[in-house]
Amino acid sequence: MNIRATVLKNNMRQYMMIIALAAAMIAFGILTDGIFFRPVNLTNLVLQNSYVLILAVGMLLCTLTGNVDLSVGSIVCFVGALCGVMMVDLQWNPLLTMFIILLIGAAIGAWQGFWIAFVNVPPFIATLAGMLIFRGLGQVIMKGQTKAPFPRMFQLIASGYIPDPLNGLNIGAVSLHLLTIVIGLAIVAAIVISEVLKRKKQKEYSFDVLSPGIWITKVLFIAVVLMSFTVVFALYRGFPNILILLGLLIIGYHFVSSRTVQGRHIYALGGNRKAAQLSGVKTQWVMFWIYTNMAILAALAAMVFTARLNSATPKAGQNFEMDAIAACYVGGSAVSGGVGTIIGAVVGGLFIGVLNNGMSIIGVSTDWQQAIKGFVLLAAVAFDLYSKRRSAK
Repeated sequence: MNIRATVLKNNMRQYMMIIALAAAMIAFGILTDGIFFRPVNLTNLVLQNSYVLILAVGMLLCTLTGNVDLSVGSIVCFVGALCGVMMVDLQWNPLLTMFIILLIGAAIGAWQGFWIAFVNVPPFIATLAGMLIFRGLGQVIMKGQTKAPFPRMFQLIASGYIPDPLNGLNIGAVSLHLLTIVIGLAIVAAIVISEVLKRKKQKEYSFDVLSPGIWITKVLFIAVVLMSFTVVFALYRGFPNILILLGLLIIGYHFVSSRTVQGRHIYALGGNRKAAQLSGVKTQWVMFWIYTNMAILAALAAMVFTARLNSATPKAGQNFEMDAIAACYVGGSAVSGGVGTIIGAVVGGLFIGVLNNGMSIIGVSTDWQQAIKGFVLLAAVAFDLYSKRRSAK
């Protein structure tokens, strides 16, 4: 097999998922007579799925170890209830409350991480217990009631948009959010420069690289897609605040997982735990901080979800863990661990969000939506297992 074929094979799963996402969006655009691609709908798509993407970023690290966290939905319920008590009942300052909530999330994660890492309770059992514990505590705090409304400052986390100090650009009847365009151009430029530097470094170390034609097509495709969505957001109200937060999370966690020693340790642990231990990786502490981190992100997702609803409800967080797990596996994570990327998990989360949004527009019932998502998850895992068998031959 030549170098070009080898590189394509190694990246096929990621490319196929991106192609599947693009195909799904185009299909729903046609089926909905263009309604799917309206700026307001794409903005709502991001707002409605923001909590899933936040959870998927943390869940990806769990799946890299060959495990999952079943408690995140219940943590969302519990933390949302605490937000309601602190900001609605006690009238605490929103910024102070958000800081305390993140600390509570860290404490929850440390609690679960302790049992998993140092007592050797299987993650499935420890987080299943957490799912029951925190769902129960959330119900106790809420007492069957809904707490609302929340301060405007808190709501802006999930419903606000970046301001435009450039005062926009009017072209006939069309108004563009100029700061959004500037940010989009800066992101595209950063990605192009990053890809150029990455390719240069790969060549210096004699790594396999894509052919110039395929590489240029890939970079141009990414740039065109990003700028297209930037223009769509600029035609509405600009980038939502939550999209900026998501971008920072994705960039930060992608860097940690792919460019740091800690990230390499996670992949090593998921690939072969015994070999990682013999190589000097402190596997107990790696597991501890992975689950601590997951709970912190669950607390953040709880604040985003609560802010979007502008209310804390006893039923919050139901099946959130399933959405996050599905996003990771659909996005390319291996069931056995050691394989997966932050970008892949985000693409998987977006794919599920596109299915939900598109099927809702064309009138598919929620029951059928659940069934279809189940088939998609099953197909993704089956494809992963099939690919492994093919590569082992």
